Amino acid sequence: MKKKTFIFYLTSLIISSIYLFGCNNTSKNIKKTTMSDNSAQIALPKPEGFEKIIDGKQTHYFNLKNKNGVQASFTNYGAHLVGLLIPDKSGKLIDVVVGFNDIDGYKKTLSAYYGATVGRYGNRIANGKFKLEGKSYTLFINNKPNTLHGGKKGFNDVVWDAKQINNNEVQFTYLSKDLEEGYPGNLNCTVTYELTEDNAVKISYEATTDKTTVINLTNHSYFNLNGIGSGNILNHIVQIKAANFTPVDENLIPTGEIKPVVGTSFDFLLPTEIGKRIDEKNEQILFGKGYDHNFVLDKHEINQPIATIVGDISGIKMEIFTSEPGIQFYSGNFMNGANEEIGGQKDLNRSAFAMETQHFPDSPNKPQFPTTVLKPGEVYKSLTIYRFKSN
Repeated sequence: MKKKTFIFYLTSLIISSIYLFGCNNTSKNIKKTTMSDNSAQIALPKPEGFEKIIDGKQTHYFNLKNKNGVQASFTNYGAHLVGLLIPDKSGKLIDVVVGFNDIDGYKKTLSAYYGATVGRYGNRIANGKFKLEGKSYTLFINNKPNTLHGGKKGFNDVVWDAKQINNNEVQFTYLSKDLEEGYPGNLNCTVTYELTEDNAVKISYEATTDKTTVINLTNHSYFNLNGIGSGNILNHIVQIKAANFTPVDENLIPTGEIKPVVGTSFDFLLPTEIGKRIDEKNEQILFGKGYDHNFVLDKHEINQPIATIVGDISGIKMEIFTSEPGIQFYSGNFMNGANEEIGGQKDLNRSAFAMETQHFPDSPNKPQFPTTVLKPGEVYKSLTIYRFKSN
């Protein structure tokens, strides 16, 4: 009996072990499957979603492609960048720019400026007012109590004239008429996007005016270097070559001060995770609900990267080069999951970031800041490059 009992228990033990091992493996497989379901978006939007008549003008879709298979897509509605396929560390192409399936998606999200060219003045102007050559100008208040990114109908909400120059380059032009949104002067603008063979998106801005005016153009793309739908960007690694930043008041208007970043939540002089200090309980972080601040870039040449961001999962590195003196780092704090992106994902909180190269916010009211004044006979020129590498 004892021998039979021993054999019975031994057999039961072996069967139980096999069962438990199998269950554990099954649990791991379920977990892996669940993770892969949250994979990054790998397809660009379809062109037919961008064929529409707006304000009596035809909108179109443009696609650029280089020899490496990298693709960038655009529409002349708002001169938007609507998709960007970049190879990750395994060579798989993923879309790293938050975009939507059609123009209606961009219309719905106007106040978030996804991928848009913004102007006539990017960022905020306090109370929607400024003086120029002794004359006062009043702008539309669309971000109480301020004007933001051009006003009620900024450059992101107009149809630009467009021509695709070749497989790697598309050009958009727009005439902003005198006193449009309250800004003086007929402003002729050109924005040229070029997809280079070293996997960079090169953005060239140029403008002229017939009256003294202010101008501050930028691109407002939202990036997730792990790909759309891959989760939040808090583990992305950021480095910004800026020893100073411009503190803001509760309305996100610069106080006029320029303060050092060392010892603050804004110190990205060394590579640092976005989420490391994003919820610290200090006034500046609370005002922006995270990062929504202008960084004063260290002195630099156009061939020197002023910021780098690395996707922690994809291994994709984005280097930013610019002729501008500042960059607005925005960590997607006001994204709330209300909109459906390409592929059906939601634009969840902090699931993308923006790096807007620029002159400083509210410069028309801050004479100590670099000037944004453009006069007749002068040519406004600005250059920004987003270059991508895979580690």
